[in-house]
Amino acid sequence: MVEGAAAVATFTRPLHRLRRSPSPASRGRIRAPIALLFFAMLGGAALAVTPDEILKDPALEARARALSEELRCMVCQNQSIDDSDARLAHDIRVLLRERLAAGDSDGEVIDYLVARYGEFILLKPRFNWHTAVLWAAPPAVLVLGGLLAFGLFRRARAGDSVALSADEKARVEELMARRE
Repeated sequence: MVEGAAAVATFTRPLHRLRRSPSPASRGRIRAPIALLFFAMLGGAALAVTPDEILKDPALEARARALSEELRCMVCQNQSIDDSDARLAHDIRVLLRERLAAGDSDGEVIDYLVARYGEFILLKPRFNWHTAVLWAAPPAVLVLGGLLAFGLFRRARAGDSVALSADEKARVEELMARRE
C-alpha cells in the first residue's frame, strides 16, 4: 500500500519539482556514446590504408598519402582512395606506392593513373578544353546572379521615386475623402 501512495505522491507533485537537471553521472552516460561515435567517424579514414600497404620509407609514405588524397575512388566516387575501403581503391593505393617505390615523380604517377583510369580519377580535375565548362560555370553563375540582383535592386529603387500624375493625385484625394 505504501508503494501505491508513493506513486500517487509522484503524480501529485508540482511539475517544477519533477524537472531537474541531469546529474553528472547521467551526463557522462550521455556524453560517452557521443564521444565514441565522434572518434569512430574520425578513425574511419585512417583505417582505409591497411598496414600491408604502408611503405617503409616515411618520406615515400608521406608522398603516397598526399597523392592518394587527390585521387578519386572509382567505386565510391566522392571519396579519395585514401578514405575508401573499396577493393579497387586498395589496388590503386598499392599501384601508386609501387610506382613511387620504382622512382616515379608525383607528376609521373598522376599521369600514369590518368592514362589508365581517365581524368575522372582526379578529385580536382585539370584545366583543359574538356573541363573548361566545369571550371568556368561557377564564376559565370556568380557573375550572372550578381548582375541580375543588381538589376532587380536598381529597378526597385527607381520605382520608389515615381511621382503621381495630377489625375492619380485627384483619385487618391477622392478615395481618402470617401473614407472619412
